[in-house]
Amino acid sequence: MQVVKTDCALCVNCCGVDAYVDDGRLVKVSGIPEHFLNQGGLCPKGEHLVEWVYSPDRVKYPMKRVGNALQRISWDQAMDEIAGKLKELKAAYGPQTMAIYTGSVGVENIELAAFMQRFRGAYGSPNFLCVESICYRVRILARQITFGRYPVEEPEKANCIILWGHNPENTYWTIAKDIRKRVKEGLKLITIDPRRIPLAKLGIHVQPRPGTDCAIALAMMHVIINEDLWDKEFVNKWTVGFDKLVEHVKPLTPEWAENISGVPAPEIRKIARLFATTKGACILQGVCSMDQQMNSLQNSRAFSILETITGNIDIPGGWATTPLLPLTDLRLPLDAKPIGADEYPVFYKFGKRPAPYGQAMLLSETILNEKPYPIKALLVAGGNPALDFPDTNRFLAAMKKLDLLVVIDPFMSETADLAHYILPACTFLEKEGIGGYPYGLMHGTSFVMLRKKVIEPLHESKADWWVWSELGHRMGYGEHFPWKTDEEVVDHLFSKSVISTKQLKENPGGSFFGEKVYRIYEKSGFSTESGKIEIYSKGLERFGFPGLPTHIEPSQSPVANPELAKDYPEILITGARALEYIHTQLRNLPGIRAMRNEPEAEVHPATARKYGFVNGEVIGVETPRGQIKIRAKVTEDIKEGVVSIPHGWAVANANVLTDITMRDAIVGYPETKAIACRLVKLG
Repeated sequence: MQVVKTDCALCVNCCGVDAYVDDGRLVKVSGIPEHFLNQGGLCPKGEHLVEWVYSPDRVKYPMKRVGNALQRISWDQAMDEIAGKLKELKAAYGPQTMAIYTGSVGVENIELAAFMQRFRGAYGSPNFLCVESICYRVRILARQITFGRYPVEEPEKANCIILWGHNPENTYWTIAKDIRKRVKEGLKLITIDPRRIPLAKLGIHVQPRPGTDCAIALAMMHVIINEDLWDKEFVNKWTVGFDKLVEHVKPLTPEWAENISGVPAPEIRKIARLFATTKGACILQGVCSMDQQMNSLQNSRAFSILETITGNIDIPGGWATTPLLPLTDLRLPLDAKPIGADEYPVFYKFGKRPAPYGQAMLLSETILNEKPYPIKALLVAGGNPALDFPDTNRFLAAMKKLDLLVVIDPFMSETADLAHYILPACTFLEKEGIGGYPYGLMHGTSFVMLRKKVIEPLHESKADWWVWSELGHRMGYGEHFPWKTDEEVVDHLFSKSVISTKQLKENPGGSFFGEKVYRIYEKSGFSTESGKIEIYSKGLERFGFPGLPTHIEPSQSPVANPELAKDYPEILITGARALEYIHTQLRNLPGIRAMRNEPEAEVHPATARKYGFVNGEVIGVETPRGQIKIRAKVTEDIKEGVVSIPHGWAVANANVLTDITMRDAIVGYPETKAIACRLVKLG
């Protein structure tokens, strides 16, 4: 039996995997004991890789929709017909008529996103859209605005951690495991979350009204400044705008924040003091909980400022800069702007270089309204926007207007159910690629390994890069796609790197690259306009937005819209995650469904009594956008009046309830975390 060392690309953790292969078939997986992150462990997703890769639900061959039925076709026919249609649409409407979208799989699968961008460049379309329009990039942008770069959390060395809307046991399980261990050793833990997650019981926990996090952060700044707890040496030498912050937060007392958030003022003071008086203090914000609010950018800016005024930048246990591994850029130059560039210029281009993608939250309305131009073709790989995008019904209406929808995926999905063509992609276990964290954005470390091919591609499936390359050849762009094998692709991506494919093959467990150096600003300053940390952002001000974070009420809150609250008095937060699943994936696997078979709506007992239902009862959840049916989980571990439902379930699709037109005015991120709702007893 052969053991192949690779890593898991089902989520951004990229845990090390020992894959056991017998006669060309994957028979078992286990965690790599010596891997720095998972140290031999795997989450349920990783444990079920064998069931996943051999699932009977795999897309086995190319398919074309004929009427209401899917018809098996050859790869040649699929490529020729798709290329022909793309040429026809380009001739009629221009290259911008094609949009390409990838979800989070395009984050973990570097080759997929790279070749998608190369193809759209060859075609001439600016419309590369991705999950960065809804998840994660807003915090990167906020830190770039503040620091000129992206310092990363270093929880493994922290002495105090704030879990702000973050439940790592259902996302970054290795971090959660370390937190549990280190709390016993004296780690100070603070949790700010409407839900009492299990980790919250190990330290201080406060439950804010959803969407009021920025108010709490501003009140913490008030306490830290008013009580003289700020790091004077660091702030005076390395920041600009602190004087403006002092004036800004003078009236923003804990009592002010209590009136907004519901968190008692003494608790806000306690949290602020503990955070400010502990060196090596680290805010870990939720993956999307802080991002998908009306105040998404300002939330992340506020966290950056809290880390700054307490002197927790570029020190062990705070936020520290991690080396980046340079990879060859496959993008082709384009001058045209993507959708969203004019509406959300901060999202598109705050610094010198524009973002490589448009704002995907404008896709539906662009297709429906054909403004600023018609989008007639959408090619989707590594994503399932029909279930993932806010405002599902609006998205479905947009899909019906398309002349061409192509989905490239190992499995059928809700988006594939709408597609004109479905192409079978192989899984990451069936191709070679780049694993680890070459961009240094995860886990506060820079680590890379070769994601090795474990088995040959099943059925007629192909590597994503091959699909885009072959389509490029059929379009007449062959000179841009010279690669023939996985190995050639990976070698090319590493060709400008300090690490080679050869080195990684000699060290199959992976390699760290670069050396993390603390206080690098002492040598090079900060890559901002001022060369210092910009507490006050003149750049944001030039775009017409406040230079300092401000509290913005959720658009449907009882404060902002009291009339709506009469009919929809509860507050809905969507998107809760489960360790067994990743976004919309894996719900077809019996082994995983046996662990968590259906979604549940978490509701406080007092809220349940108000509507007259009990634990385990199927209820209705309604918003102004729609209604779903879901089983109730009545628990005291959630704030009264708040309803939490998970995402990714077609049987109770949270995005039927969300409204894509409610967006952060600065970056266009959708509001899915503080929505007016009501509950309905169905029985």
